[in-house]
Amino acid sequence: MHALIVIAHPDPRSLSHSVARHVAEGVSLSDPGNSFEIADLGAEGFDPRFTATDLAVHRRETPPSADVAAEQARIDRADALVLVYPVYWWSMPGLLKGWIDRVFANGWAYDEGPDAKLVKRLRHLRVHLVAIGGANLRTYARHGYFGAMKTQIDHGIFDYCGASVVTSELLLGSETQDPASQLAAARAIGGNLFKAPLRGAEAA
Repeated sequence: MHALIVIAHPDPRSLSHSVARHVAEGVSLSDPGNSFEIADLGAEGFDPRFTATDLAVHRRETPPSADVAAEQARIDRADALVLVYPVYWWSMPGLLKGWIDRVFANGWAYDEGPDAKLVKRLRHLRVHLVAIGGANLRTYARHGYFGAMKTQIDHGIFDYCGASVVTSELLLGSETQDPASQLAAARAIGGNLFKAPLRGAEAA
């Protein structure tokens, strides 16, 4: 089994990068036959700007540009997609959101048109979301932030494409706590990437 681990953080020394590496370590330890690829969107220079070309792709007027097609191919090679990102303004960073905006395009992630019923094309894909936040759990609970994030990201993005969100984890206290527990959690997530079954509808 193969995992694509996508990270969106500009500092390679960050906790986000360490978490991504520990997820990868868990993948390797769970089964010697498993493999992974880490896609560092910042280091790779992915352009998150949604352009007129991307709009034409959405309208099914032109094929995806080369950079988008390359990202879609990386996801196609994966059995699991892992997104590791810091929480910015109670959501994901603009770099990662732009990656989703451009890559999860009409005609690849789903099929939709004015005279056609929505077809979800990513029913085979396991998705694992690992968000890293600086606030404490009490803050998230009091304001309903985590529930809002799950509605926006888990349901609003991935359910729309049919992908099964197996893990939706929020690792908190990134600015105040010793990272050991967060890194251990990341390793455990990696070890379980392929063990949880897809939801019934997606597995059919």
